[in-house]
Amino acid sequence: MKTFNMYCDESCHLENDHKPYMLIGYTSVAYNQLEGHNERIKNIKKKHHYYGEIKWSNVSASQYDFYKELIEYFFATDIAFRAIIVKKDQVDNQRFNQDFDDLYYKMYYQLLNHNKDSRYTYNVYLDIKDTLSAHKVQRLKDILNIKMGVFRNVQNIHSKESLMMQLTDLLLGALSYNLNVTEKKVSAKRNLIERIRQHSDQTLEASSRYTENKMNLFFIELR
Repeated sequence: MKTFNMYCDESCHLENDHKPYMLIGYTSVAYNQLEGHNERIKNIKKKHHYYGEIKWSNVSASQYDFYKELIEYFFATDIAFRAIIVKKDQVDNQRFNQDFDDLYYKMYYQLLNHNKDSRYTYNVYLDIKDTLSAHKVQRLKDILNIKMGVFRNVQNIHSKESLMMQLTDLLLGALSYNLNVTEKKVSAKRNLIERIRQHSDQTLEASSRYTENKMNLFFIELR
């Protein structure tokens, strides 16, 4: 039975952070291909003398060629990415008798359950961010019903331990920057977003076609 690893991250997910869009997303890779992808990404890092963690916040003019090649690599492979985006001013928790945490987990459910194949199994990894990380894992285990469904495991990891988690940070960070930052002053970041836009053949500001498998974006309409 084929197994896929899903590396999840989130951006601007706090209720009162004054950012208009909340995003959660994952990078998905077949378990038996993980080692090969990691080695090739390490080689790209070595080629560009890049020794730090791959992060959207680290994108700069001096590191542009490295990040550009990393984006090219992503689109040349079968690594997949999916994100769910919510415009926060559409959130009406009172109407649905829920709080912001409930919305957060509903988004994760929608994110992870999309287009899953019952013939396969899935491992879910979340980036450790705060003291609530362990609670989030347990809540997701309950929501995803890992004992009965296709999800085999849900656990926390540190992003520094996983190049795929770092790739999720990069792609989700690009989407968030495009949507949440009005004055896009960093030219390297603008150029990377344009590369992603061209490769994906999407505006990055609207939902993908339902059949899109490479870079699937879903803008939830709450009204």
